[in-house]
Amino acid sequence: MSEKQVWQKPTLTAHRMGTLNKFGSVSHGHYQDEFEGVKIAPLLEKYGSPLFILSEKRLRNNVRKLLRAFETRYSDVVYGWSYKTNYLGAVCTTLHQEGAWAEVVSAFEYEKARELGVPAEKILFNGPHKERPILERVVAEGGRIHLDNLDELYLLEEVAKEAGKIVDVTIRLNFDTGYTEPWSRFGFNIESGQAMDAARILGESNHLQLTGLHSHLGTFVLDPRAYGSQVRIMCAFMEQIEAATACLIESIDIGGGFASMNSLQGSYLPPEQVVPSIDQYAEAICFALNDATRQRELSGKPRPRLILESGRFTVDDTEILVTSAVANKRMPDGRRSVVLDAGVNILFTGFWYNHPVTPIRPLDGVAEDTILYGPLCMNIDIVRSSVMLPPMNVGDALVFSHVGAYNNTQWMQFIEYRPNVIMIHEDGNVSVIREAEDLQVMTAQERIPEHLQSIDVKG
Repeated sequence: MSEKQVWQKPTLTAHRMGTLNKFGSVSHGHYQDEFEGVKIAPLLEKYGSPLFILSEKRLRNNVRKLLRAFETRYSDVVYGWSYKTNYLGAVCTTLHQEGAWAEVVSAFEYEKARELGVPAEKILFNGPHKERPILERVVAEGGRIHLDNLDELYLLEEVAKEAGKIVDVTIRLNFDTGYTEPWSRFGFNIESGQAMDAARILGESNHLQLTGLHSHLGTFVLDPRAYGSQVRIMCAFMEQIEAATACLIESIDIGGGFASMNSLQGSYLPPEQVVPSIDQYAEAICFALNDATRQRELSGKPRPRLILESGRFTVDDTEILVTSAVANKRMPDGRRSVVLDAGVNILFTGFWYNHPVTPIRPLDGVAEDTILYGPLCMNIDIVRSSVMLPPMNVGDALVFSHVGAYNNTQWMQFIEYRPNVIMIHEDGNVSVIREAEDLQVMTAQERIPEHLQSIDVKG
């Protein structure tokens, strides 16, 4: 007797112009049942769903790969870990163990870096918002301050004067490279003369000393030539201000913006075809920097230190989000939809990435164009607007990959509690690095006035 076939629910799939159908799509029989050699299903049973899972091994390998790419091409390189990308303590300390400095953009991030044990002189304090109390602390401790505007410059000069110190500073620049849209809201513009004016003011200051230049091209920059242009413009400006003032530029900070292997919404080609390797970024940057500073050695000036602030490249592929189906629906246009227990409240990058989505077990049935909704009572809670998936049962889990950048910092406590975050260590052991929230956590900062502490619900 032949083996009894498993019954599958029949489906009717409408063929829509301009979209893939079951005859033109690739096979969707693949699945991911483990991460870094650890089975995912038992982790869900122990720590709950949804669940963020980080890889310590990938973090270490990524920062080592980045440093190797640059240090083999330029003589003096510093890597400042971008706290805003993912400031979970276990992530930051892993990277600091690999020699990374801290790049921070707020009083909170500075205080966190100091609490984690980062020396003040190895913290790059960036960003447009630095009030007097935190500037006083940074000056007292010897942190490195990047100036964003003239009001901040004059405030820092007052703080330095009161402290009786001469403070080394870096100014942030913005300019047009010809490759990316300038981020002109940050720093001083070169083309308009603002940057030269700021340099001259610093050159005349008795308490501030200009020693560094910084700029940040933007985010997810896909053309390495943009960085080559950036470096040449910054080096040309360095020569101009050194000639016009008594300053000596010791460092050039090119920020970050290197792309990860995520797929931007609206992008036609897969990331494997459009995202440059870290070696391609390093080659464009270091070639331009070596070439633009060659004459400095002949004049007796040292080449400037190269500072990098990459975040996304280092952390994005080190973390996954595992989320479970809670309901199935058929939309009015015939498309299948699935409601998950993770939404845009914890997967903020779902707004601009088409994250890779993979079941944790083989799913039977015909793959259909599927909408993946989150659990929030909001119409915009869509974590994937279109993905080919076979039918899912309630409780089936999906893996969203490349979620390490910006989700654990831009997530929101909105409607749902934020879940556990765990880390898989190089020896295969697992640690909780951020505990799931509960009502006590979420109400800890609330204060109810005495006359509002009793209620009388009618009806």
